[in-house]
Parts: sequence; C-alpha cells; structure tokens
Amino acid sequence: MNKILIRLVIVSAIGVLSQTSRNDIPEDATMTFSELADKYGHKAEEHDVISGGGYILTLFHIPGDKHRPILLIHGAIDSADSYIMRGNTSLVIALARDKYDVWVMNYRGNRYARRHTSMDADSNQEYWDFSLTEIGYYDVPANIDYVLNKTGEDKLSVIGYSEGTMSMYLLGATRPEYNDKVKIFISLAPVCTLKNTKPLASIVIQIAPLLNVALEAINRNELLGQNSTLRALLTDLCSQKVGYQVCLINGLFLLTGADAKEIEPEFFPVVVGHFPAGTSRKNINHLVQISLSGKFRDYDYGMMKNMEKYRRLTPPEYDLSKVTMKVALIAAKNDKLSTIKDVEWLRERLPNVVDYTVMKSDVFNHVDYIWGRTAYKTLFPHIFRLLNKYNK
Repeated sequence: MNKILIRLVIVSAIGVLSQTSRNDIPEDATMTFSELADKYGHKAEEHDVISGGGYILTLFHIPGDKHRPILLIHGAIDSADSYIMRGNTSLVIALARDKYDVWVMNYRGNRYARRHTSMDADSNQEYWDFSLTEIGYYDVPANIDYVLNKTGEDKLSVIGYSEGTMSMYLLGATRPEYNDKVKIFISLAPVCTLKNTKPLASIVIQIAPLLNVALEAINRNELLGQNSTLRALLTDLCSQKVGYQVCLINGLFLLTGADAKEIEPEFFPVVVGHFPAGTSRKNINHLVQISLSGKFRDYDYGMMKNMEKYRRLTPPEYDLSKVTMKVALIAAKNDKLSTIKDVEWLRERLPNVVDYTVMKSDVFNHVDYIWGRTAYKTLFPHIFRLLNKYNK
C-alpha cells in the first residue's frame, strides 16, 4: 500500500509540474539527434550496429568526405545528443560544416541503444549486466569497424568525452590491434582512475557503494532511463524556472565545476531534455570502483566471484602501456571529475601522448566541453588544429 501511495504522489507531482512547465520548454529539448541535425541544416542517417552479446546500437552519420571519417563517443549516462544540442555552435555541426564524415555512436543502455537481438530491456534484467568493460571491449570497436567498412578507410579519428575516453583507453589496452585503426584520439575531460576527484563528487563516490547495494537489493538495474518515473520527475522539475538554480547551480555544478555564464538559463531546459539518457547500475558502479581503488581495472565482483572469473582475488588492471594510438589530452582547471592531477597521472602512463593542453580559463569545467556556450570559440579551434595535423 505504501509503495502504491508513493507512486501516486510522484505521478501527481509530475502532472502538476508538467502543466506549469510544458509551454516553456524549448523545441530543441524535445528533438531527437536526427531532428536536431535536420533543423540545423544537415541530414543525419541512422545505422544499426550489432555489438558483442547482441546489443543493437544506433550510430548517427552526417555524410561528408569519406576520406576523413571521425567517430564521437559520449560520456556516462549520456547520448550522442550532447554533441549536437548546441545547434549551430555544436561540435557535430562544426565538423559537418568542415566536410568531415561525422559518425556519433551510442553505447548500450542509453535512449538510442536499448534494443537487443533476443532480450527486451524492460523485461530482461540480464540486459543490464554490463559496465565500462563491455562498452570498451565490444561497443567501441563494433562502431569503429562499421565506420571503416562503410567508408573504405583503414583509419579514422576519434573524439571521446569523459567515460568515452575511458572506453578508448580500455580498447587500446585489451584489443591492441585497434590502436593502428586510429589516426588521433582527442580526449576531452580525460578520465582514467578518478582518484583525485573533488568535493562534492568525491563525497558522492564514497557513499555510492551503499546506494548500489540498495538498488541491487530491489533489482533496479537501469539508471535514469528515458521512460523512467525518476527521469520524468527530474525533467519536469529541472525544466521549471527554479530548475536552473536547484538542478544546475546547486546540483550538477557541485559535481562538475561551475561557470554559470557557459550554461545560460535559456539553454538549460535543452540539456534537461536530453540528459540524463540512461545507463546500467553496473556501469556506474564500475566507475565508482575504479575511483575508490585508484586503479584502472576490470569490474570487481568480490573475491569469490573474482576467483571464478579472473582466477585471482582482485580484478586485473588494464595495461595503459599497450595504448599506443596517438592521444591528445585536453584538461581543465575547474573540472572536479577529471582533475589536472589525474590527467597528469594518465599522461605519464600513456606511451604516445602527442598533445597535452589545459584550457586557459580558470573556470572551464567538466560540462563546458560539450554544453559550453563559447566552446566553439575556446575549444573547437584546438580540436580542428589537431585534426588537421594528424588526420592524414
């Protein structure tokens, strides 16, 4: 009875919030990736990529020069939308305008990748049994191979953001043959160990294992899915006028670092319309495990299961010395998740770092790379310089 009452209260709250906010939501907040591409002058194709284990991933393609393919990889609980939601000043549109052959992937579990060859994401909990390991080992190479097959090229350029950078380091370490398929890997907000995160992020990471146990106990394995009750409540709350202050200034910014000038009140509802985009509980728990251990390693199942799976008590670490692809690291001083200290640790261990850049602004932070109002002026020129230099 209590569960039913709570659900009724939540649904009622969503209804009230929806009535007061729906008319104020910008059009871009409700559009899909393809609709946004079309609005801003480019036709997007949608391709189905079958990844390991039968996961069906939507890969977006804005055609350009087939000799210059580039793959974009999003961050945690995110989707391809973050690369295009800024419209004419987004990275996708900037690359398309410069005639790059643009491909933007979605890894398993987000709004564009909830399909499977045999399982239903809503009814089969086994669907959600994945983490960074499967994303890096299966999803990323499946998309790389698909792009190279379609373009007829031997190599492509890659841009990754946050967890998207982790997936590429994991790929290079566990399937080293893919290093030779990458011309340049541009890492935005590089993440590897998450050992030196700053408050509030560091505090949340400390208590996250307790939340994971609670979610596991109630068999809640999808987090913040597009059609979930919690996602709907957050969307309607954060789309309100008070949402900017409550959800961004006193919410997300405490985790990522803040610069209110870069995410203006008029744009924030667009962010809310696309983020979060869903992932698995196990994926987030894997990131937490990496942070708490300070080691870039496989998923920790506990000593007994680790012995069964890995034949050792602790998960094996990923060997960064095998990541021989050319890597460009772009970091920020005000990033609470991808801290300068952690990026420099990563820089010392990657064997082929061809560029290391720290953004000039003292307030540039974790979300400015993808959502920042002036990123097209402060960040994109450097990205294009790197592409022009190494995309040959």
